[in-house]
Amino acid sequence: MNFIRVAAASPVTNVADVNFNLKNIKECIDKAVHENSKLIVFPELAVTSYTCGDLFLQQSLYIKALEAVHELCKFSFTKDILIAVGAPLVYKDSMYNCAYIIFKGKILGIVPKSFIPNYSEFYEKRWFTPGLNIIDKTVNLNFQKCIPFGTNLIFSCGRFRFGFEICEDLWVTIPPSSYLSLSGANIIGNLSASNEIVSKADYRRSLVEAQSARCMSSYIYASSGVLESSTDLVFSGHLLIGENGMLLKQNERFKRENEVITALIDIDKLSNERIKNVSFSDSRKIVPYEAQEIYFEFSSNKIENFDRFVHKHPFVPADESLREKRCKEIFTIQASALAKRLSHTGLKKAVIGISGGLDSTLALLVILKTFDILDLPRENIVTITMPGFGTTDRTYTNAVNLCKNLGTDLREINIVDACLQHFKDIGHDASLHDVTYENVQARERTQILMDLANKEGGILVGTGDLSELALGWATYNGDHMSMYSVNCSIPKTLVRYLVRYAATKEVDEEISAILLDILDTPVSPELLPKDKNGEISQKTEDIVGPYELHDFFLYYFIRQGASPEKILFLAKHAFKEDYDSETIEKWFDKFTRRFFTQQFKRSALPDGPKVGTVSLSPRGDWRMPSDASYNSFI
Repeated sequence: MNFIRVAAASPVTNVADVNFNLKNIKECIDKAVHENSKLIVFPELAVTSYTCGDLFLQQSLYIKALEAVHELCKFSFTKDILIAVGAPLVYKDSMYNCAYIIFKGKILGIVPKSFIPNYSEFYEKRWFTPGLNIIDKTVNLNFQKCIPFGTNLIFSCGRFRFGFEICEDLWVTIPPSSYLSLSGANIIGNLSASNEIVSKADYRRSLVEAQSARCMSSYIYASSGVLESSTDLVFSGHLLIGENGMLLKQNERFKRENEVITALIDIDKLSNERIKNVSFSDSRKIVPYEAQEIYFEFSSNKIENFDRFVHKHPFVPADESLREKRCKEIFTIQASALAKRLSHTGLKKAVIGISGGLDSTLALLVILKTFDILDLPRENIVTITMPGFGTTDRTYTNAVNLCKNLGTDLREINIVDACLQHFKDIGHDASLHDVTYENVQARERTQILMDLANKEGGILVGTGDLSELALGWATYNGDHMSMYSVNCSIPKTLVRYLVRYAATKEVDEEISAILLDILDTPVSPELLPKDKNGEISQKTEDIVGPYELHDFFLYYFIRQGASPEKILFLAKHAFKEDYDSETIEKWFDKFTRRFFTQQFKRSALPDGPKVGTVSLSPRGDWRMPSDASYNSFI
C-alpha cells in the first residue's frame, strides 16, 4: 500500500567538534533504523555544526568533515536507510553548503544549497557559494569518484522519490522543492539551521505545511539544536514532518539530547492528489531543468508498527476549536448558497418538510440563517410536518416544538389517508410493507411539498445528505428531489456535529434542548409502522450499516481513490476498538454495491452547494455512468 516511515533528527552537537558530532549522528541513525525508518534527514552542516563561522575556512575542519562523511558511508553499509546529512564541499575552489545523500556505503549524490542568506543575522556568503545553477555535475572525493552533484537530483526507489533542499531554500519565492516535486519527487527533505526568535516557529510550521500542500508531497524538516553556538543566536532543534498540507509530527523544541521523530507517509494518497490535479502536471512546463534520477533499492519496506493516526471521522476535524470554526463556516457557505438562489429567483418564501430528524433539522437551521442574511421574516418559512404510518410521538413532538419555538409558519398534513387511497388506486395491499409501501409515502410527501411551494410562491429546500446520496438511501423522485438541496455535500457524521454546534452556540436553551433530543433519536425514515411500544421500528443503520463506517469508506474511495484493500486496512485500524474485521468487511461490501447500483439517483440531483472536499454532484466533482459494474471494487 506504499506507506513509508521517515525520520527527522536533531543530534547533540559541539561546535567544530566533528568526532563528537559524528558519534551523535550515528546514534540517531541507529534509533531511526530501530524504528524501521527508510529516510533520516539531519540538520544543515550537522557534521561540523552550523555556527562554525570563519572556522569553515580552515582546511583541517574541512578534511575532518570529509573523513566523517566517509565514516558515515562505512557505518551505513549494512543499514537499510537513506541518510541525508549536512556537510561542506569544496568544488572548483568554492565552498558549498551541501546535503550528502548516503545509502549502504555509498554517496548517491550531493545537493548544494541553492540560496545563501546574507541579511539580518545571516552572513553565509562569507563562506559559502550559492548552488542555484549547479546541475548535472560530478565531484570526486578521495574515497569515491564521479558523485552526482547538483540541485536537480532525485533519488528513486520504486514509487518513493526523494528530493532535498537546504534551509533558506524553503523561504524563497520559488523553493527548489517546487521544481523537484514537479519533476517527480514526492518526499522532500530539508536540512536546516533555523534560529529562534519570537513567533518564528509558527511561521516555519506554516511554511512546511504550505509547501507540502503546494507540492502535494511529504516534507521532512530538521533543524539544528540548542547546543549550537549562542554567541548571537539560539537554535531549538525544531523537527517537522508534513504531508500534503497536514502536520503529521513535530517535536518539543529546545531539547538537550539527541532527538528523532518518525512518521508514516502515504505515497498513494500523494500520487492520487497529483493525478487528479491536472494543473500540477501542467506546471511541469516551467521546470528549468531535466531532473537527474538516481536509482537505489531498499532491502525491505515492511511496516512493523503501523502507528499512523487514522481518524475515524475524516470529514470531521478532531480538534474541538477547529471543529467549531468549521461548523460556523459550513453554515455560512450553505446559507450563502441558498441566499443566492432566493435572490436570483426573487422568491421570498421557503418550504421544507420537517420530520424531527437530523437532516431536516439542519436544513431548517440553514434556512433560518439565510433569512437572517436576507432580512426576511421567519413566518415566510413554511414548515410542513406530515405524519405517516411510522411517525412516532417523539419525532412528531420535536418537529412541532422546534418550528413553534423558531417562529416559522408551521402546518400539519397527515398523509395516511392519501397513501391508503393511492394503495387502492394501484392495487397494493396496505398490509404488505415492501418498497412500494415505503416509497408511496416518500413520494406523497414530496408531492405535497412541491405543490405547496408552487402555491406559496416559494422554493422547496431539500434535506438529504451526502451519505444518503452515496448509498442511494432515498426514494427516487421522492425525498431524492427538491428545488434546491442545502445538505447535499454534508456527510451524516458531520450533520451531527453541525446540529450539535447550533444547539450549543446558536440558539437559546429551550431550542437547544429540542436539538439535543433530536441528536439522541435513532436515524430512521419512519416509513414502517411503529413497534408495539410506539417507538421507531425501522432504524436505518440496522439496514444499511453504521454511517460512521460508510462515511469513512466514502472519504477514502472518493477523496483518495484508495483500493478496497487499502480502505479495509485503514478502516480496521481506525475502528479496531469498535467493530471486528468481519463486520467492517460486510458493511464495505454493502457500501460498494449500493454506491454503484444507485448512481442513477445521483445523476439526476437538484442543485446544491459543495461544502467540503467530497461532492457527488454530476455537474461538479463526480461523473460516473449509472450502469458501471462494481465487480472490480469488491
